[in-house]
Amino acid sequence: MFPSIHISSLFLLFFLSFLFLKGNKEDSFETLPVSVGDVVPSTYAEMWEGFDPRKEPLDVEVLHQWEEGEVVLQVLRYRIGVFKGKRAMMAGIYGYPKGAKKIPGILQIHGGGQYADRNAPLTNAKRGYATLSIAWAGRISAPQYRVSPAEVKLFWEAKTSDPRYKLTTDWGALDAYHAPSRYGKDAFPSIPVEEWTLDPVKSPRNNAWFLVTLAARRGLTFLERQPEVDGSKLGVYGHSMGGKLTVATAGSDSRVKAAVPSCGGMSDRYTDDPLHLATVSDPSNLKNISCPIMFLSPANDFHGRINDLPTAIEEIKTDRWRVSCAPHHNHQDTAPYEVGTQIWFDQYLKGGSQVPAGPKIDVKLAKGKSPEVTIVVDDSRKISSIDVFYTQQGQVDGKKDNSSNTKNRFWHHSPVGQNKGKWVAKLPVHSVDLPLWVYANVSYELTNPIRGAGYYYGTYDAKSFTLSSLPALIKPDQLRSAKVSTILDSRLMIEDFQGEWQKEWFTYKPGQWGIKTHKVYDPVWKAPQGAKLFLEVQADQQNQMILALDGYATEVEIKGGGTWTSILLPCPVFKNVEGQTLDSWHGLKELQLDAKISLNPGRGSQAKSLKLGADWKGTAPAFRNLRWVTK
Repeated sequence: MFPSIHISSLFLLFFLSFLFLKGNKEDSFETLPVSVGDVVPSTYAEMWEGFDPRKEPLDVEVLHQWEEGEVVLQVLRYRIGVFKGKRAMMAGIYGYPKGAKKIPGILQIHGGGQYADRNAPLTNAKRGYATLSIAWAGRISAPQYRVSPAEVKLFWEAKTSDPRYKLTTDWGALDAYHAPSRYGKDAFPSIPVEEWTLDPVKSPRNNAWFLVTLAARRGLTFLERQPEVDGSKLGVYGHSMGGKLTVATAGSDSRVKAAVPSCGGMSDRYTDDPLHLATVSDPSNLKNISCPIMFLSPANDFHGRINDLPTAIEEIKTDRWRVSCAPHHNHQDTAPYEVGTQIWFDQYLKGGSQVPAGPKIDVKLAKGKSPEVTIVVDDSRKISSIDVFYTQQGQVDGKKDNSSNTKNRFWHHSPVGQNKGKWVAKLPVHSVDLPLWVYANVSYELTNPIRGAGYYYGTYDAKSFTLSSLPALIKPDQLRSAKVSTILDSRLMIEDFQGEWQKEWFTYKPGQWGIKTHKVYDPVWKAPQGAKLFLEVQADQQNQMILALDGYATEVEIKGGGTWTSILLPCPVFKNVEGQTLDSWHGLKELQLDAKISLNPGRGSQAKSLKLGADWKGTAPAFRNLRWVTK
């Protein structure tokens, strides 16, 4: 006989046993079978074989919820999968307009060192999108729910009693964290074989690019299952490492109907590892992309290099593409370029206005003349400007990228005019022994301003947007064979501040007057031996102004009253954060004029950051006669 027991207690016992068994069954299920022996994925198709992003339950946990105006926001986690017997959970921030129905869904992917940030879902929701910003590295930035690297470490160490402890992304038995990685080894550039990798043999599924892409695909499943989302209208975008992950997600998942990678997704193609190249590299993903895609590729970016754009466009399987390339910018952009994300999604996810065709260029070479470029422009929208940029500091030898050159090469601006109904520009060069890179930008006015969250989540307001041509490369042997003229000689005058001089300078803060240029890096403006730097400045009030060169800076006193202050600076007046003087003009890369700056110590330095200058008083200054003086 059974011992006496109350019927409700018996029911509870059976119910708990059922839950226990159910939980064990789910956790015994493996999202991906472990590779053993010679059975290892060696191609892109084999890497993804057997993975169904819709198969497993999402197990969604809402960790924090709030509203901002008419926008609902949540910090949540969803199940990535089960690997080596342990669940992996992705944290993120989800936001959508209150009461929305059947709106497009967007997956936003942060870059290295960045956070999932509430400003992306918030600003997108105000434009009629539902957005999931995934925290693949564990970092989260939301009101009352911030997870910095310190909190990520608390999570790893399970210090639940610490008041700062918060649930965040849990990679379970694996490690796809970054900056820092949990086990101290970065699994993105390599294919490690460790206790914390999926396969005990070298396999592309041990690489973190693959794991985060898998998690992103699960994020698409989360989006398509939300009642307010139209699952047939999903987009993905991201910056830097998020740009590469955008390409990887779009290439591996047909549910993506539009993609916008920024500063990434086209340059991971120079590895010596054939397995990496065949599986998790940019080319392997680009060759599988058929959805509309727009590349945001600043011309001086170190991670998504403009030189690789033409090859990337050849690799994708769609003719629905655009590119937007800000001259002089490295890994940052301003509103006319960042807004490309919004106009692209508006067209392909909302059925909005068609984005104009990108400009096309044709470079002509003629004996005794400067190269000339013809630009074909789509004038279906109101054009605010047409610009041509070119440089002879590109790399064409096939060697590993020269990062310093990529980040600092100077792009000359050439005025564009009409000749026989065509837009044309001259390209004065200084050598026939160096390559020539050239591309065109066309800026269009927006009918209505667009507000969005930029690469680093700052809110921007765009009144125009810029489309670019693919860059064209003219090799030195072509220049020599054509016997083109070289009329761009060395010059002492760096800038006369006349005409469209701003086109050869740049800033990431258009609301402030501070400016930078790479002109001093170009051989045309190389400083002569023993030269001094001269500049005249006019201001309506007395101020301190900063001149900076590659981490060295000096403060100068500027007179007020609208008079011109003459500044003559020898090399040693420029000092770095450790008080060391600049001993030579040789190898200069960037010149900055500003009201205030911060000099930061390099790696291994014990020095503290040094702030120079102060808030500028009065109207922005005027400049003239920036030049090298040899007497």
